[in-house]
Amino acid sequence: MNKTFRQGQILKLIRSKRILTQDDLASELKNSYGIQTTQVTLSRDIRELGLLKTPQGYRQLTAPYAGPDVATIAGEFLQDVRTAQNLVVLRTSPGNANALAVALDKQEWAEVVGTIAGDDTILVVAPDAGTAAKLRQKLLGFVQTK
Repeated sequence: MNKTFRQGQILKLIRSKRILTQDDLASELKNSYGIQTTQVTLSRDIRELGLLKTPQGYRQLTAPYAGPDVATIAGEFLQDVRTAQNLVVLRTSPGNANALAVALDKQEWAEVVGTIAGDDTILVVAPDAGTAAKLRQKLLGFVQTK
């Protein structure tokens, strides 16, 4: 288990659940992801991630720079969207696939399990074929509004 993965799971947990204490966080990490950790390690992770303890639970103190949103990037660079089963293949202008893939990943849409980007092509994995078709329409909506 590496530190980056553990910290990513911590961020995912605090965004989706009310985590009030380090004990709660340790329990959720163990129950949800099988990650066992010590209080010392959690304290260090909390500090490094810039988490703040609030009455609503842990929150990230400063949100990282998000960059342009999916609509902006897709509207500018997306050229084609195709589906194959639960996969969606996006074509962009050369050199712009990574920017769109990062924007998609940051959205944390339920339709997107993950992305892989090359120079001008992105492979988006959806949970199933029906969701992939809906995602295709959603993405085409960004292009058709221009």
